[in-house]
Formats: sequence, C-alpha cells, structure tokens
Amino acid sequence: MLHLLTLTLEQWGHQLRKGYERRVGKPHPVVMLALAIISLTIVVGDRFYDRPQLSEGTVSAQKIYAPDDGQFIDWRTTQARRDDVRRGVVPILKRDETITNQIKGEIDEFIRQVEGLRTIAGFFPFLDDNLISVSTQRYLRQCSDSSWDAIKAAVENSRPWLSLDDSSQVDFPEQLAMGELLLYRQQASERELAEAIAFINLARQGYQEALQELAEGKGTTEYRLKIIFLELEEETWQQTENAITQGLERILLQGIPTGLTPNGLDEVIEGQLRYDIPTDTSDSAIELLARVLRPNLIQDREAMKREAETAAERIEETIVTVKKGQLIVDQGETITWEDFVLLDGFGLSRRGINWQGLGISIAFVGSAVGIFWLAVWLVHRSMRCRDQILFSLLSGSASLLVVFHIPYTNLPAIGLLSSSFYGSIVAAVQVSITGGLVWFTSETVNWEYLLAGMAGGLLAAFIASRLRSREELALLGVGVGLIQVLVYLIVYLVSPGVTYVSGVLLHDMVRCGLSGVVWSVVALGISPYLERLFDLVTLIRLAELSNPNRPLLQKLAIVAPGTFQHTMFVATLAEAAARELHCNVELVRAGTLYHDIGKMHDPLGFIENQMRGPNKHDSINDPWQSAQIIKKHVSEGLIMARKYGLPQAIRDFIPEHQGTLLISYFYFQAQERAAKEGRQVNIGDFCYDGPIPQSRESGIMMLADGCEAALRSLKDVTPEGALMTVEKIFRARWRDNQLKDSGLKKKELKTIARVFIRVWQQYNHKRIAYPKAALEQRPRG
Repeated sequence: MLHLLTLTLEQWGHQLRKGYERRVGKPHPVVMLALAIISLTIVVGDRFYDRPQLSEGTVSAQKIYAPDDGQFIDWRTTQARRDDVRRGVVPILKRDETITNQIKGEIDEFIRQVEGLRTIAGFFPFLDDNLISVSTQRYLRQCSDSSWDAIKAAVENSRPWLSLDDSSQVDFPEQLAMGELLLYRQQASERELAEAIAFINLARQGYQEALQELAEGKGTTEYRLKIIFLELEEETWQQTENAITQGLERILLQGIPTGLTPNGLDEVIEGQLRYDIPTDTSDSAIELLARVLRPNLIQDREAMKREAETAAERIEETIVTVKKGQLIVDQGETITWEDFVLLDGFGLSRRGINWQGLGISIAFVGSAVGIFWLAVWLVHRSMRCRDQILFSLLSGSASLLVVFHIPYTNLPAIGLLSSSFYGSIVAAVQVSITGGLVWFTSETVNWEYLLAGMAGGLLAAFIASRLRSREELALLGVGVGLIQVLVYLIVYLVSPGVTYVSGVLLHDMVRCGLSGVVWSVVALGISPYLERLFDLVTLIRLAELSNPNRPLLQKLAIVAPGTFQHTMFVATLAEAAARELHCNVELVRAGTLYHDIGKMHDPLGFIENQMRGPNKHDSINDPWQSAQIIKKHVSEGLIMARKYGLPQAIRDFIPEHQGTLLISYFYFQAQERAAKEGRQVNIGDFCYDGPIPQSRESGIMMLADGCEAALRSLKDVTPEGALMTVEKIFRARWRDNQLKDSGLKKKELKTIARVFIRVWQQYNHKRIAYPKAALEQRPRG
C-alpha cells in the first residue's frame, strides 16, 4: 500500500511539473529567485502588515488626548511578570523513599551484625561489677593468653603482691587486674573463685570467636566501630542502639538536602543524638551515621510545576487606565510602552502596512537567499526549480511557526532533511540563515529555544548526510534532543538576572529536548514523501533502490537473466572506480543496476540473453530494423523507469550510459548493403540519441559498460594485455567526445582502467585442476 502511495506521489509530481512546463515553459532562474524572495518575505514580514506607526520608541508629532475613559490590559507586561514568577519558584523538595529505605537498611544491618557479635562474645559484664570493675573485666576478656595465664597463676598461688623485679615485667592493667582478683580471692570461697575463673575463660573464648567473625574487615572504619560497640556494657549498648535508631528516623524524616557539607551533617547528627546517647559513645555514633547518611531529598517537579503555574496565575493582569481628556503623549515626546497600550486600545496607533519594514524584510531575505546561493555555487551543486521550491518551503516553515507563536523551532527537521537531500554544507548554511529569518520574524526572541534549535539543526546538518539507514537517523534524533538540552541550559545560565536554577528550568529543558527529538521524527516521516514529490535521492533511498529484491530488478533477473548478470558485473566495475575517485558510490551502484532495464522489451534482441541459441537479428536480416531494436532499449527503459517511479538521478543513467555512440556492427552491415543497392546510409539511424554523460558517475558507468563484454571475452591473457584493451576502449570514448560533459579528467582514465583490471583479475582468478579420479563418484562399500 505504501509503495503504491509513494509511486502515485512520484507520478503526480512528474505530471504536475510537465504540465506546468508545457503551459509556461521552464522558469528562468532569475524568476525563481524572485519568487523565493517574495514568498519568504510574505512570511518573514508578517509583523509589518498590521504595524502601528505610533509604536513604542517612536516620537509623537502631536499631542494626543484620551477620547474617553479607558482600562486596557497590558498583556506583554503581564506575561513577562508571570514568566519571572515561573522562573523564580523556590525548589520544593520531597523525600526519595528508595534512598531513605537504603539508609535505614544499612544501619539496621550494621546493628544486626553488632548484636550478633555481642551474642557470640556473651553478656558483658560477665561478673558482678561490685566485685570486679568493668574496666578489669574488659581487660581480662581481651588480654593475651600469656597475660591471663600469669594473672591466673598468681591468684591460684595466693601471691599477695608481685616483687619489684616481677612488677617491672608486667604492665599496669595487668597489675590492676591481678590485684582485684587477689582481693576477690580473699573475700570469696574456693568454689566462688573457681566459678569466676570459669566465667572469665568463657568470656575470653566468646570474645575471640567474635573477633574471628570480624577478621575480614580488619583495619577498616567499620571494623573499628564494631569493636567499640562490642566493648560496651549491655545497658550502654541498649541506650546507644535506641539513640542511633531514633535519631536516624528523625534525621531522615526531616530530610538531608543536596549540598550539605560534612561539618553541617555532623552538626545535624549531633543535634539529634545529644540528649539520648551516652557521652562515651556519642562520637562513635556520629561517625557511624555520617558514614551512612547521604542526601535523600529530591525536587518534586510536579509540585514545583503546579506551584509555578499557581504563582503565575496569582499575578493579576497589568491594567493601564486613563481618564477622558487626559494627555496620553505630548508633542515631540517618545512613546513608552504604557502610552502605546493606551493608543492601541483607543485605535489611535495608526495601524497599517509598514512599507519601510517590508523593504527591510525584502533586503534581509534577499541577503539570506544570496548567501545560500553563494554556498550552493561554492560546492558546485545544481539547484533545479523543484529544489528552490523545497528550499523556500522548508525555510518559510520555520518563520511560519513564529507567526503562530509556536516556540519549538523546526530547525532540526530542516537540518536533517536538507543534509540528506543536498549535503552537509548546503544544509548547515540553510539552518544558519533560517535561524536568522526566525530571529528577524520574532518581535520578542526566546533565545534559549532559538539557539538550542539552531544547535540541534547544525548537528543534524553535519551528520545526516553521512548516515545510511533510518535507524542511524533515529539515533541522530536522540543526539539532537540531548544537544538542545545542553545548549538550553548554557544559554539560560548565562542570561542576565539568573541567580539560581529552579525546578521549572528542568521542565523547560526536557520540553526543549523532546521538541528536537519530535522534529527529527517528523523529518524521518515526511522524508520519503518529499523524496518522491520533489524527485530527490538520498543515501538511504539509493540503498533501498539497490536492493535486488525490488520488483523491477527481480523482473529483470527473470525476463532477461543475461542482462541481469551483465548488469551485476558492470555495477561491480563502476562501484570500485567510483570509490577510487571519491564519487557517489551509492548513486553509481543504483544507476548501474537500472541502466539496461529497457532490454526487457525484447530480451532476445540482445546477445547476452540468447543463451547460445539462434541470433534473432540473423532472421531479421535488416540492419536498420536491428539498430532500432537496440536503440529502443533506451527509450523503453525510460518509460519503464517512470512507470516504477525511479528518480531522475537514476533515470539519467539510462540514456547517458550509451551517449551518442554508434551502433557500429549494424552500421557497417548497412553500409555493405547500401553499397550493393546504391543508396546512402544516414549515420543518425545508427547512433543513440543521447545525451552524453552529464556527471562523473554516469561517465564511469559508460566506461564500465563498454569494457564489460571485452573483459569477459578475454581468455588466457595477461593483466597487461587486458589493460591495453581497456585503454583502447577509453581512448575511443574520449575521441568521440562522449566524456566532455561528464567532468572526468583524462588523467583519471588511467586510474579507472587500473581499477577495472583489478576487479577483472578478482573475477577471473584460476582454480586448481582436480584429477579426473577425484571427480568420479566413490563406489559405495
């Protein structure tokens, strides 16, 4: 269905162009230039059609009084005030529940691990602290085995104190612990002492097991904090745990904003823990929470948007009032905006066509069109009538959006389409001058959207012409959106009066970026229709036309298989040469594939389709009629190409690949017969109608077509011999002036010849001769 629709568009556009040219002739370039300037001026100069003569900034030639009491809304000032309010909305924050839950989970996991370690280590203190101090119990639990053995031996042997010599070998905590246990021995029975030593041994064992659980993280801050909390008394730990849990809940509920300094975060934590946590664990708890806490407040964009709109709506309309007979503006006084609101409200601003403004518009548009044509001339690009119309339509559409007060400029679509159709340089120039036209059309320029749109358009202009699939163009659209977001942000930040970034900015940035993506999608959608309506070719369309599954190529392969094989080899030769000379390889490939489709009108009239059967021309035995059959493959090919909607750039290959060459075989036959019959031979009956190649691409194809049969016929010849044959054909084409309009230089013919020979060698490589026995079928055993 889509194929039929696009084919109908192509045929309709072709008939429309032909009908127009029949009625009025082909438009003169100067006429087309004038029409382009006029059409663009009509759009660009829209604001000058109903332009007040007494506008802001002009000088009044007389005193003007209010004819009546009046109250008029100053829409411009009202909108400006509302925009200022929208930009200045204070950020509204909300908790990010995901981050909040992550923080809670990390603290809960840490506390769970500490609880597990404390369970392994056992209850602490493990002895009555009235008998043995907590500090001594802590030491006894964690001291080395040698220290504990020394203390236990001293207690069991009832040594009251160490001698001076012994005490020099023992540290103070060990002496203190030994002293307390000796005092305890004096007060306790043997059974109570044995139970105490047993409790100490169990506590030491549990403590060592707890340390082994922590061995992997040794040396880290987390390890150090867990050791500190492991050493706490049970009551102190419970108080610390409750203080950490409750303080964390309060901090997260209050929220942590982005940008809070580490010192500020410590102060917040200290403020929440101050009255609930034991003094000796305060620093450790603060350090633990500071490690885990991070900003959990994010901007509530929807709330900020609602607040911005609500705040803007709360701004009352600016009203300008005046009493009857009150002087609005004095003679010789410059009219202010408030004066203009009153004058325009009373209909005293003298609205009409501003001819001076229209004149400036014509000059501005003319300069823009002149710059565009200069760029076209510099890149040696020909612009047909239809191309000029499309240029005007694309450029005028951007200004038309301004007329309808649509801020999202379509410069990305213009850049993408123009680059695909005409190349990156022409597209970049068109985007630049169209951006200038948009600026000129706008009374108040939204620089963020305009510059962002120009950046997106230029990106599309420089890249789109190199892309060879619609998928790549779709990805380019995403890149256009991202670059527009970035440029919008930069322009906003450098704008005067911006003191901070509000949440509304993010919303506007997203809209600007999405507009770039949307316009790229629009360009992708309308590109196939513009290609057919304006008879344009892009790399993507050429790739699609080169698909051998296209209906016309499939028909050629079935109806004229020999011609199809000839075409494939010619395409290989021409494509390789085009690549070597940096020509349009895609155009050469597609044009070559369709250059001989006209042979389907009479396939057996061409030797490559006769399959060693009888030659049709032998039975005709009329060189004039045979020549017409041969020549007809060009005219029939053009008819077929139009029927299938092939673009003009492809159709040009059909007549140009033969140029005005002589059909020499039948011409010499005709001369022999004419000599016998005594009549003259008109050489025009045996020459193709032309035109000769008009581009480097079609010139290369003519050479490839002429060499294909010669190269195929060569057997057991050296590359040097094949090169001589090819160069002989090239010299004949050059002498016949078949290449004079193609743009090919004589020195380039040697390069093309070498490429042809290289391709021929690749096709004409030799294979290993298999022994006869290897080819016979092996008998089944």
